[in-house]
Amino acid sequence: MDPIETLNSITESLLQSPSALSHSDRRQVLQACDRLRLFESPADSITRLVFSAHQLMALRLGIDSKLFDAIAAHVDSVKAAEDNPDQNNHPIPITLSEICQSSRADPLLIHRIVRFLVAMNVLHEVDQNHFISTPFAATLVSSSPFSAAVIHSTHFTTVLSRLPEYFHANGWKCPDDGMNGPFQFALGTEGHYFDFLSSTPYYGQAFDTVMSMSFRRRGIDWFDFYPVANRLSIQGDSHPLLVDIGGGQGEDLSKFHARFPDLPGRLILQDLPSVIQGARKKNILTPAIQMQEYNFFQPQPVQGAKVYFMRTVLHDWPDKQAKVILGRIRDAMASESILLISESLLPESGALLPSVISDMQMMGSFASLERTENQWRRLLEDSGLELVRVWLPEGCGDDARSLADQPALLEAKLK
Repeated sequence: MDPIETLNSITESLLQSPSALSHSDRRQVLQACDRLRLFESPADSITRLVFSAHQLMALRLGIDSKLFDAIAAHVDSVKAAEDNPDQNNHPIPITLSEICQSSRADPLLIHRIVRFLVAMNVLHEVDQNHFISTPFAATLVSSSPFSAAVIHSTHFTTVLSRLPEYFHANGWKCPDDGMNGPFQFALGTEGHYFDFLSSTPYYGQAFDTVMSMSFRRRGIDWFDFYPVANRLSIQGDSHPLLVDIGGGQGEDLSKFHARFPDLPGRLILQDLPSVIQGARKKNILTPAIQMQEYNFFQPQPVQGAKVYFMRTVLHDWPDKQAKVILGRIRDAMASESILLISESLLPESGALLPSVISDMQMMGSFASLERTENQWRRLLEDSGLELVRVWLPEGCGDDARSLADQPALLEAKLK
């Protein structure tokens, strides 16, 4: 059979029941699609990449104009009015005028945004000025975390667009100061990125939502492949067992306690006052977890804990500030203390696109970076610590694909 005919046949077969594919199968299909991009001409590649930002911005305009909310509300109201609930799965069209009435925006503007979304297959046009939603469009309502992801990402394009100017002005060298990097240059501010988020609730809330999204917690939890029972045993409930530094609202510590409820020792959650106050308001943490307001640039108040733990904290900070953070932990550690760092590792070569995108995100927002094992080793050594071992789940390799899918656990001790 002709290769093109074979490809078309396979495509048609898969499209018959896309929902029947497992997550692993879908991933393999998408990887195969990516490989087919080798057939793109340079002009095709440039065109696709140059105009990708326009597509992301079309989603953002749909979110901010409440266009997706209007469509979802219309679908819900029509379904609620139907007599036969068994018929509720059929597509429900909405007219352009109905969208405009709900969104209260300029009809011509809404038409142009909708037209773009149709071209992206986010919406389907079933007749002139009559549209139906898609599962993708339904995930972009204001209450969805995916709309927060779009808001967060589109704002970051402000920084990305000025990276060339930043390097022309500051020399072509890696930024190394979280208080004076591409973000400050792009927005004309002297504050840190986190200061901006604190002062701008719209973007701050989007950032917090994205950070708590389940897809970010990829891979196996560190305590399911680290020998907790053998290495983290202590005597007495009064001694600090695990201090989660910059632990947010306690997601990791809660899961650790649920997995090992009988381990003796205190569990301490540390984060900035605003974060801890938010955790207290939610009131969802077990009493076994003590909450403590703490800035990790200040001296560590918990001395001699068995474990000091950080998950995806240090990649937000360049070496200049990361050494200060690590120095505070080092000064609090006892000879038997352990430092555990859960972070993504960049491979020494062959890094995949998701990994290098994250690295550029760190450079733009924080003047920081995603680190290789050797870079982590040097950072720890420069901070008076020694890398003991890099832990990964059994069967997980250190190749680029494995490292993109599974955060590593770095174990360190005092020199």
